[in-house]
Amino acid sequence: MAVILGLNAFHGDSSACLVRDGKLIACAEEERFRRIKHWSGMPSEAIRYVLSEGGLKLADVEHISLNRDPGVNNFRRIAYALRRMPSPKLILNRVRNIRRAASVEDSLAAAFAGEPLRAKFHHIEHHLAHLASAFHVGNFDEAVCLSVDGFGDFASSAWGMGRGGDIQIDGRVFFPHSLGLFYTAVTQLIGFPHYGDEYKVMGLAPYGQRTYVEQMRQIVRVQSDGTFRLGLEFFRHHRENVHYTWDNCSPEIGTVFSPELEELLGPARKAGEPLEQRHKDLARSAQVMYEEAFAALLAALHKKYQCPNLAFAGGCAMNSVANGKVYLNSPFKRMYLPAAAGDAGGAIGSAFVVANRLGDVKSRPHMDHGYWGPSSSNAEVKSLLESKAAAIAAEGCTIEHFTDEAALCGRTAQAITEGKVIGWFQGRMEWGPRALGNRSILGDPRRADMKDILNLKIKRRESFRPFAPSILREHVSEWFEQDDDVPFMMEVFQVREARRAQIPATTHADGSGRLQTVHRDTNARYHRLIEAFRERTGVPIVLNTSFNENEPVVCRPQEALDCFLRTKMDVLVLGDWMVTRTS
Repeated sequence: MAVILGLNAFHGDSSACLVRDGKLIACAEEERFRRIKHWSGMPSEAIRYVLSEGGLKLADVEHISLNRDPGVNNFRRIAYALRRMPSPKLILNRVRNIRRAASVEDSLAAAFAGEPLRAKFHHIEHHLAHLASAFHVGNFDEAVCLSVDGFGDFASSAWGMGRGGDIQIDGRVFFPHSLGLFYTAVTQLIGFPHYGDEYKVMGLAPYGQRTYVEQMRQIVRVQSDGTFRLGLEFFRHHRENVHYTWDNCSPEIGTVFSPELEELLGPARKAGEPLEQRHKDLARSAQVMYEEAFAALLAALHKKYQCPNLAFAGGCAMNSVANGKVYLNSPFKRMYLPAAAGDAGGAIGSAFVVANRLGDVKSRPHMDHGYWGPSSSNAEVKSLLESKAAAIAAEGCTIEHFTDEAALCGRTAQAITEGKVIGWFQGRMEWGPRALGNRSILGDPRRADMKDILNLKIKRRESFRPFAPSILREHVSEWFEQDDDVPFMMEVFQVREARRAQIPATTHADGSGRLQTVHRDTNARYHRLIEAFRERTGVPIVLNTSFNENEPVVCRPQEALDCFLRTKMDVLVLGDWMVTRTS
């Protein structure tokens, strides 16, 4: 039985996980500790956390897995370079990236200077790690496995069959063709330049029309076998040295599109320029194009494998709108999407590839919740509140301790019905990008003005972005047109038309909602809170957004209290304590 440390290092959303004896012990993204969004580098603080959760030191780790393998697909790389003759700077940059992936051992040793490092290192192909992050912790004995993202190890997509403890990759889409890069290019063109901004395009799309779909089909060309190719004349990444920064920072990516894309779709929106209808139409058309290509690939895979189960991961698996249409637009009947479908999840995927190869996994684990991060005891919360009592009082706040959970949830639910904004900090922090009821800001979904209230008081984000509904699992079919388990907020469903007027704050412009299904078995306190709200209102839903203010989601109680005090949040619930703003 082995101790395995899984890493996603020197890439966006760097992360670490600990697997011991074939079981997941803990996992977390480095950004939560560094307080820098999407932080990229050696995830030293996440490593320290997962080891402490397991009561271990670095010397106790027997195997270290990495979700990159600089030795794979090299014949493809060489052949591409000989055939296309890209710029020398591009080739040099790719070589440096490969060397950096191979030098993780040195970086880890430097980060933990003085601690012995005895582990064996395993480099796992990027897309195999993605596939494993869905299949090896999903709930299928066999499934079609699919990974779609930007690029990793010279490929943008991979697929095959997972059976038992093994995944066989049968096909790939190689560099320079990528659905993820297509979506990034349109994201940049619309004027969202930062790493990870693609979700803004997804949120903007319902406000637009399909005006540019024919142009999009020139950019992404769906093939007869269900795969896709890019119109490379619209991109720079394959022939020029596009700027990428991954070392100890928030990742930065240079412009990936060429002037030809602006000739096709119109000029890029510059910083400070308003969002116009044209930009909304571009967002809608790009989403339609992505869904078209995704559906073609799913149809081809189902035809090939004749299996009703799908395990899906990769950065493009964060497109919750397309995910919510899998059952409508493909023959697949069941799907598993991991909580961290992007590169962070590669830490878990690579670790379970190694665990299965070692024969450590005796029974298949099922990751049915996302609560794998740090927690804080009530004693720690009490100590914090006592030490900050003067600052809390200066803000016109009172502190109350509850010994009865029902009373705590009832009081919180009542505050939500009164239109108050609640900071809700409980249990272990979530794994992945979504707040799932342990590091959440909560509001009343019935209030049409709640989005404006949240954006004014705390979030200060674009008004077109929707807020999500957390719903009791047992009530999903009453409120949504599909009935599926969505514990990680990774699918968008249509709200039943008759219900939309009841929950305007969590119903998007197209009548949809990116729901999270809440189970009593996996988050009893959050379930009890929503049930208390349902008893008062008849609505088994609360508005849920991440507990942060233009920063990574809060990790520790101090960060939650700081966020509460510097914003206009009304109530903060820290474990069994409630801080209420009275003036």
